[in-house]
Amino acid sequence: MSSKKAGGSSCNGRDSIGRRLGNKVFDGEQVTAGMILVRQRGFAKRPGLNAYTGRDHTIHASIDGIVKFLKKGKVISKCFVSVQPKPIN
Repeated sequence: MSSKKAGGSSCNGRDSIGRRLGNKVFDGEQVTAGMILVRQRGFAKRPGLNAYTGRDHTIHASIDGIVKFLKKGKVISKCFVSVQPKPIN
C-alpha cells in the first residue's frame, strides 16, 4: 500500500490574467484628442491620418473626430486607423 495520499493538484493552479488588448472604439464612433483607439502588441494595425502610436504600439487619436478603419494596398491585412475631423454644421 502507498504511504502518501494522491496530491498534485496544487501544481496546476497558475494562470496569467488577460492583457485587455484590442479595439477600444469602432468604425464611425466619435472620439476626442488623446483617446485610445487600439491597444496591441506589435503593429497589427497602423496609424493613419490624425492618429499616432504610443511607446507600446497603442494607437491614439490626435484630434477630435470620427474613427475610420481602412484597408489599403495589395495585401488586405494592412489595416489603418485614422480619425476624420467632424464636419462643421
